Amino acid sequence: MKLLADVVVALVALLHVYFLVLEMFLWDKPLGLKTFRHSPAEAASSKVLAANQGLYNGFLAAGLAWGLSLGAAGTSVKVFFLGCVIVAGVYGAVTVGRKILFVQAVPAAVALALVLAAY
Repeated sequence: MKLLADVVVALVALLHVYFLVLEMFLWDKPLGLKTFRHSPAEAASSKVLAANQGLYNGFLAAGLAWGLSLGAAGTSVKVFFLGCVIVAGVYGAVTVGRKILFVQAVPAAVALALVLAAY
């Protein structure tokens, strides 16, 4: 169970690395425009904000990686950062679009349940 929990936590961390890349580097590129359904003009005007948002996703990924690197001693770190991901996902779902709930918050909630059950 611990291995499964850590694998799912790692997947959530990798998702946030992907979000970082999308928001910091691909926001105004074809993949970013398609993913976020922005026009080139909208992407250009919000590029700096998106990069900031991507940086925060990087911090979430780093926190989850830190928790994983600590093994069993990192349980509270994983719980904290998964909680942050869930809150960010719920807020995004309420303020931006419901899809964020399923892309961000649900995977983190599954990971959190597994971590709590395993440790």
